[in-house]
Formats: sequence, structure tokens, C-alpha cells
Amino acid sequence: MSYFDDLKTIVEINSYTKNKAGVDQVGELFDTWFKNLDFKIDVYERELIGSHHHYISKHDSTSKKLLLLGHLDTVFPPNKFDKYSEDNEWVYGAGVCDMKGGNIVALQALREIYNDEIEINNIDVLLVSDEESGSDDSKYLTSKLAKEYDYCFVYEAAGKNLEVVTGRKGVGTFFIDIEGRAAHAGNHYSDGNDANLEASYKLQELVKLTNLEKGTTLNVGKIEGGIGANTISPHASLVFELRYKDANEKDRVLEAIDKIVNHSFVDGTISKLRGDIQRDVMLTSLESLKLVKKIEKITNSSIDYEERGGVSDANIVSSCGVITLDGFGPFGDGDHTIHERALKKSFESRIELSKKLFNYFIKKSDF
Repeated sequence: MSYFDDLKTIVEINSYTKNKAGVDQVGELFDTWFKNLDFKIDVYERELIGSHHHYISKHDSTSKKLLLLGHLDTVFPPNKFDKYSEDNEWVYGAGVCDMKGGNIVALQALREIYNDEIEINNIDVLLVSDEESGSDDSKYLTSKLAKEYDYCFVYEAAGKNLEVVTGRKGVGTFFIDIEGRAAHAGNHYSDGNDANLEASYKLQELVKLTNLEKGTTLNVGKIEGGIGANTISPHASLVFELRYKDANEKDRVLEAIDKIVNHSFVDGTISKLRGDIQRDVMLTSLESLKLVKKIEKITNSSIDYEERGGVSDANIVSSCGVITLDGFGPFGDGDHTIHERALKKSFESRIELSKKLFNYFIKKSDF
């Protein structure tokens, strides 16, 4: 099928988030493809990362609007995992499921509608360039544009049973920088203020904030400090991640983090906190569940749904009050590894699903 040729083309272009040239090359290919479908193209140029691309169909100002959301970037630096391959069942390569494959699903469904001579109205597409690194730049653009839309479908990978995603945890990444005072560990031990020791106390207090029953986890993923065995450590740092399922837990943990940072377990040490919530929680809402039921009626099929601990840009759009469902891409696994793959037959079913939904939305201007 020709869309697998398109997938091969973009997979074999390295689009590691920091590889601006590669990300932009993929974006330019999508520009060409969407231009052929009569979409207006807005490119948000960036100097250090790839540009973000917004494809705009013809709008009826009185109708509801649907945003299709994806990202152009992948996680592997150049020459690490740049090849595409396939067999009878699977396609393999960086981004085949996360999420160049998802972008191709959305594109192909729109192509088939266009080829059926149906004018595409009120369905726009946003492809950002930095999702894999946390959307630190694009989240502001996504939040701004999201306010123009009533619904959003995100084309991250489907679940194993082709589930769509109704909820995702929120996530924040934080850094604690600890300053102590160096001293000779033999001659002047008592003159030092041990930053490493302070870090160890803080680490233990931080991980106590995890509450698995409520879906809250705090992971200290990296700890560094000190100079050598014969020196009381003058500095240390902790890097940790918070994930949570509801706003109350977010508030509880953030308040506790501040207390831990501001309290010195080792006299003479001073700590400073950096970081923030990257993507707030995407809650399974009554509106999103109603939309799943509506999709079942439109497609005359059963649609399974799930919540995930991982995050995506669906979190951002959902936080803006837009009715959002994720997981409209193909099913795959091994994402973020050299074993990433996507199931061929899931492309066909996902394209058919999207095509039915787009046809309905264009005719009805609503779900």
C-alpha cells in the first residue's frame, strides 16, 4: 500500500528532537502532502528545534471544530536507528508507532475522503516538533490553538486491543541543587557541611510521597554529588519525576516537595528547587466517555478504552477543556527502543475508523 511507502520515507529521515534539519525535512514532506489536500499551511519557525506545522481546512464559523494532533520528532540520535523494514505482519523503525505511523493514519484517512471528492471542513491538523523532549516549546502553541477547537483526536499508538485513550497521568520533572561546604575528610571533617548526606535524606523523604493506591509515583532517577572520597561534599543534585492521576494528589505532593527542599537535614546546607509540571493530568471525563459511545454508534463497532501512565500532548489539549481522545494511531510496541514495530493490519483498521469519523463530522459538524 502506498501509505507504507510514505511511512518508509519519513522513518528513514532521522528526526531526533535535537536534529532540527531532520525534523524540518519530515515537516516539509507533510507540508507537501497536506497542500495536495487543499489545506492552508501555517509554519511556526523555530531556531534551535524543528518548526511546528498547523494545517487548516476550510472553516464554517458556526460549526464545531476538530483538531488532529501529532508530533514529528523521535528519540534516537542520527545513525542509531534509522532503517525501515517490514515483513508480512509488521513494519519496523523509529516512529512507526510513536508516532510517524499515527500521523500517516490521519493523513491517509483525509486523503481517502479527499479522493472521494468530499470537501474537508472544520478538521485541522497540528504536528509539533518537540513532544519527545517534553513539549517545552510547543505546549504554549498547542494550548493557544486548542482554545479554537471543540474536539481533539491524538494519533499516538493504539492499545493492544485497539483501545483509545481516555486518561493519562500528569507528569512533572524537578531538580534539587544542594550546596554544602567542602572540607578535608581527615583533618577537618567537622568543618564540612555534607551535601551528599543532605541529598540522601531528601531522597528518602521524596520517595515516601509515592502512593500507589492513588496512582501517584515519585521517582528519583538521578543523584550526583561530591568531589572525591577524601573531601566532604560541597554540592549534590537530585533529578526526580512526579506522576499523578488527580489534582488533589498533585497539590499534596507539590506542597510536600517544597517542605522537603526548604528543610535542611544537615546543618549548613542550602537547597534550591527547579522544574515544573510539564503536562497536567488528562482525566477520563463524562464527555470523553460519551464521545466513545458516540463513536461506537457512528462506526457500528465496539470501541475499547483505557487510561495510561505515560503522557502525551493529549494532556495539554485536555487541560484546556477540549474533549480529547488519544490512541488513534496503529498498534505497536517497542517504542523508544531499537525494536519498535507496528502491526500492519492495524493501519488499515485505524484508517477506516478515522475515515468514518471524519465523514460523519464533516456532514454533521459535530459528534
